[in-house]
Amino acid sequence: MCFASAAFAFDPGAGKSAVSSSATVKAVFTPQDDVAGQIADAVRHARRQILVQAFSFTHDGIAQSLIDAHKRGVEVKLIADREQTEKMDHGQVPRIAAAGVPVWLDGEHQSAHNKVMVIDAGTPAAMVITGSFNFTKAAQYKNAENVVFLGSSEQLADAYARNWQSHLVHSQPLRIH
Repeated sequence: MCFASAAFAFDPGAGKSAVSSSATVKAVFTPQDDVAGQIADAVRHARRQILVQAFSFTHDGIAQSLIDAHKRGVEVKLIADREQTEKMDHGQVPRIAAAGVPVWLDGEHQSAHNKVMVIDAGTPAAMVITGSFNFTKAAQYKNAENVVFLGSSEQLADAYARNWQSHLVHSQPLRIH
């Protein structure tokens, strides 16, 4: 695993990064690093809100950490790829929704392929988690994947939160049968 203090700020209007003094970056890789455990740990430290975009979601530990965050009063919201959610036999999205977490399905795109968590946007503790890692067991145990934890950058987290909101507009609520 790689740790670095980074200096960057994000200008969402220009789509460019610039130097700042507060951001932190941590890169982790599967299968050698416990990426799922580190994601669950970041979720456990959330205080206000977690916005999730998921393409494929089968990892029960990450799902449980989101459910637990919801139970302790953190606002958790999930947008998942419609097709993946509907065709998966062992997907965690219905379980997360059944626990009371608001879930929407994004069917607007061929693939809603984002793999993102935005934690506590709008606060100094804001964090963005993103990379190639689907929230799946295969991503942790079978695949070569990467995740970057981008912390302490309110501007970057706010840009990701705005992007999350832009996908919410065309997504449909998941109906639990």
